[in-house]
Amino acid sequence: MQDITDLSALALSTAIAERRLDCRSVMTAYLSRIEAINPRINAIVSLRPAETLLAEAEAADRALAAGDYRGWLHGIPFAVKDLAEAKGIVCSFGSANYADFVPDYDDIQVERIRAAGTIIIGKTNAPEMGLGSHSYNPVFGVTRNPYDTTRSAGGSSGGAGAALAAHLLPVADGSDMMGSLRNPAAFNNVVGFRPSFGRVPSLGTELFLGQLAVNGPMGRTVADVAALLATQAGYDARDPLSLADEDLSPDMQRDFSGARIGWLGDFGGYLPFEPGVLELCRSSLDVFRRLGCAVEDVAPGFDMAALWQTWRTLRHFLVSNGQAADYADPARRARMKPEMIWEVENGQRLSAGDVYAASLGRSEWYRYVAGLFERYDFLVLPSAQVFPFDAGLDWPKSIDGRSMDTYHRWMEVVIGPTLAGLPVAAMPAGFGANGLPAGIQIIGRARADRDVLSMAARYEKATDWLGRHPQF
Repeated sequence: MQDITDLSALALSTAIAERRLDCRSVMTAYLSRIEAINPRINAIVSLRPAETLLAEAEAADRALAAGDYRGWLHGIPFAVKDLAEAKGIVCSFGSANYADFVPDYDDIQVERIRAAGTIIIGKTNAPEMGLGSHSYNPVFGVTRNPYDTTRSAGGSSGGAGAALAAHLLPVADGSDMMGSLRNPAAFNNVVGFRPSFGRVPSLGTELFLGQLAVNGPMGRTVADVAALLATQAGYDARDPLSLADEDLSPDMQRDFSGARIGWLGDFGGYLPFEPGVLELCRSSLDVFRRLGCAVEDVAPGFDMAALWQTWRTLRHFLVSNGQAADYADPARRARMKPEMIWEVENGQRLSAGDVYAASLGRSEWYRYVAGLFERYDFLVLPSAQVFPFDAGLDWPKSIDGRSMDTYHRWMEVVIGPTLAGLPVAAMPAGFGANGLPAGIQIIGRARADRDVLSMAARYEKATDWLGRHPQF
């Protein structure tokens, strides 16, 4: 008999709705697995008391018996990424400066997830203020990879990715500025989806300039990811840049025969890769060929070094100003990670002209990519430049002999879709000779989220990688 924690989120939802499973049994199964495995990987933090969670599960059962079905997440355990506010639960942002912060409100997507019937059990771990794709912080420590607990789970949605891979959660939320839904999906052999900018509204303090980061879903199947996205997404007047409501449900049977796939690879040798990663990701192109797609390499056509400088300027600008108050307080500054201080101090040196020039550079990149979509239906890139690395490192200092000059240079492969604001499905690409997973980014046209999900669903169906799980 299949274990409860092995069920997909949608299968679990159906079993609860049809009363083949009760919510208390589901909660008991997940709490038992968390107790057994979480100490080894540290994916879930701020776990609420078991007796409270079981009481809430029993209340969900009583509601269902009374005909009060609250939504597809009714009674399903859920842990919110520790960069998003959930009412009544510590939201540390992975920072010692916020270790005691308990919000009295939900962010918009959390509000919607809760309204769909879920029981929020706690948080998933993340790096300090989301900086870097390695989920360690001074509040909760490091999250380890379920496939090899000596390795990183990635980040900043590393706790979510590891919890999914270890079946500590059926589905999870995440966020992504610089690959934070994509790197951990690759590192943990799960699915991540970076939606179009504005697809998932947020209560962010600054509402107009911060057009890099997005919230989005992660899961063990594309169908689960699409279901959570449908819950998270949709217009909200509190977010002036949020997109209108739209049907995002993927066409699971869509015929992609003749679809044109452009492989960006390493941008003509510009990006370094750990040996084995690029080759593994390239081999995944055979999946598209089996689906009847035409696949070809995209010749280099943009100054990627200039794009990196564009990225640095815009990131410095946003991070520096967002963290300015903490930096201005010497006591709080002393508790900030060195990479945060580096971002702030670089941002303080920027002029308005620098930021405007970077915005022009970003606009040029968007126009270039839009031109590529006149020739291709989807673009494909690796999701990460390395396999999961030593969890004891702060970040990889070199790749294949090439020195990384910043704490995030090793993850440069993800900046292109972010800067263009495009929808991206992070999908598995298989496992290396070291037994560690890698993944690819399936990138769609502007706001073509449904098309990307549909392609991801067909890709998933043509592979068996998501059926491979870590052993505990």
